[in-house]
Amino acid sequence: MDFDKRSHDSPESDDKQSATTNEKILSANESGHVVTAEEDGSTMAIIDPAAERALTRKFDLRILPVLAIMYLFNSLDKSNLGNAKTAGLEKTLRLKDGQYNTILSVFFVPYVLTAPFLGILGKKYGPNRVLPLMMFAFGSCTLLVTAVKDFGGLMTLRWFLGMSESAFFPLVIYYQTTFYRRGELARRLAIFYAAQSIASAFSGLLAFGVFQIRTGSMVNWRYLFVIEGTLTILFSFFAFFYLPQSASTARFLSQSEKDLAFYRMQVDSSSVVNEKFDLKESFKIFKHWTSWMILAIEICLGVPLQSVQLFLPQIVGRLGYSTVKTNLYTVAPNIGGAVMLLLLAFASDHVRWRFPFVVSERRGYDGWESRMVDLWTLTHSQALGFLFTFLGMVVYAGIDVEKQVKVAYFATFMMTWGTSAPSVLLDVWYNNNIAHEGRRVVLTSIGVPLANLMGVVSSNIFQNKDAPKYIPALATTAAFGAVGFTLTLLLGVYMMFDNARRDRKAGKKVQVRDIPTGKLKDGPGAEEFRWFY
Repeated sequence: MDFDKRSHDSPESDDKQSATTNEKILSANESGHVVTAEEDGSTMAIIDPAAERALTRKFDLRILPVLAIMYLFNSLDKSNLGNAKTAGLEKTLRLKDGQYNTILSVFFVPYVLTAPFLGILGKKYGPNRVLPLMMFAFGSCTLLVTAVKDFGGLMTLRWFLGMSESAFFPLVIYYQTTFYRRGELARRLAIFYAAQSIASAFSGLLAFGVFQIRTGSMVNWRYLFVIEGTLTILFSFFAFFYLPQSASTARFLSQSEKDLAFYRMQVDSSSVVNEKFDLKESFKIFKHWTSWMILAIEICLGVPLQSVQLFLPQIVGRLGYSTVKTNLYTVAPNIGGAVMLLLLAFASDHVRWRFPFVVSERRGYDGWESRMVDLWTLTHSQALGFLFTFLGMVVYAGIDVEKQVKVAYFATFMMTWGTSAPSVLLDVWYNNNIAHEGRRVVLTSIGVPLANLMGVVSSNIFQNKDAPKYIPALATTAAFGAVGFTLTLLLGVYMMFDNARRDRKAGKKVQVRDIPTGKLKDGPGAEEFRWFY
């Protein structure tokens, strides 16, 4: 399919977007959303920019908020153990030395083992069904913590919690790629992912309120699980009946809007829209070495990400605050992480020189880059994120925290800045380069859980015996950040040189916008393939 795929919000774009194909893929309609015209045996599809903007606004208002709330509950149910620990969970359950770290670690084993299978089920039966069912399961596990009496009971529930949460984030990423073009994905995924930072902040506020409870039949930390588990279960029922299977089947769209939604994905997201899952074909994603490099970066990202998420209350606790104030003081760094994430993602989609990560202004793509998350932005944003975490850990480990409280507290902000943005931009980066839907969901369902598996490392390097400095843990986390920084830049440089090599072989310079995703099923194996930047 040959087409002109210029963005409607680009400064140099036309007022319409066209495609030529031997088959008529859209129906003519009277609304102006999509118009088709036969011309010399071909079909010209013209997209009205106003209609496309209206369509994406509908997705933004009807899909994103629901997914963000679902992920907020997902993050709450996964990370609330850290808050409960500050309120006496270890004492209530009579945990021995090292057992708390074991409970944290066991979560990640089933998380990694079951994620690919649940990801495949999500592709086969639809994320709109599998995601709410997963939500009901992890909400139930959270609620059942209120009945736990000892180490064995809590460890069992954490095992099943890991299973039920395993493919949640990968499936949400895949789900969003069926609604948004490649150049629209970063800011939407950032809004969604910001829910994790908001959840961590909200968790601190909720814990602050719940830990004021001094009456009742339970110790106060158990009420935290009652509230979060119940709300999670209730929202899962709403999501099950509300979420559409795909953009082209959404009940809140007219037929012309469904046609437009399908066409958008066909030309700028998937090689085949709503393609039936083929296991053998999907696992071919691992034939190219860049997939393994992506997994290596996920590992390097996972250690700082999980360290900050699991142990921020303990890190802030070093500043000498009470249990209640410690939970309250985790709010600002998490909000700061969410703000930094949104700034990076929106800047990468809208600002030509991509504040503040591009070394020089680039006007590539003939002005079309205002809707692209280009290579410089992705590599520099991710690399800067790793650098933030590295510096935050080094500063925190290198000062006298009790005497330099303000500097230490600022270092916790740097930690959260460096763990949110790289995760989102990395997921957007490799998803934008995979047109085959099955391969996309397989790599995401393995890569994201692999990053979370690094929670096994994080939960075992923060040892009580190393308190209050936690020097081994901070040094290890900083080291993973430094390696991730290096690998990200190396992969980015390779993509630049490989695109240049392909252009020399073709005898002409080819931009990503010039290649319909229908031709990119084989990924880098296709002659037309160019790395998305």
